[in-house]
Amino acid sequence: MASPPRPSLWFWIYSTGGIGRSPWAPGSLASAACALFWWLAPPVGLPLYLTLLLLLSVVGVVASEQAIRDTGLKDPSVVVIDEWLGQGVALLAVPHSWWGGGLAFVFFRVFDILKPPPVSFLERAPGGIGIMLDDLGAGLLAALLLHYLFLLFPASGGGML
Repeated sequence: MASPPRPSLWFWIYSTGGIGRSPWAPGSLASAACALFWWLAPPVGLPLYLTLLLLLSVVGVVASEQAIRDTGLKDPSVVVIDEWLGQGVALLAVPHSWWGGGLAFVFFRVFDILKPPPVSFLERAPGGIGIMLDDLGAGLLAALLLHYLFLLFPASGGGML
């Protein structure tokens, strides 16, 4: 009996280290992993952070296209690199703290799961771009709402926005 093929490098990228294989909420696990990584990593300046998000976007589109080819599905659930992008964008608006990361996690997950307009329109884009765009939109909505909350309550801090 032949063993299943070993996952490729692209698999490890689009599933962010295999998180996408989880049977329990792989998107939420990937978002939590991103927020934890962000919290543990030293803060970086806005230009470097935005550069990393741009790089993640490009790699994510290419990796998502590969996932579509690998699985034959339009939006395979094993792809969670898009959660890292959306969560990373949401984290722009919060202070570098455990509670800031927690708030960004909750806000991003709500927008990613509910997919209010315009997020629901973004996921209609074809291929890897569509996979990445809806999470980018959810992250932007979360970041904007968090940014305005911190403007209303300035004593609580704020993020890079």
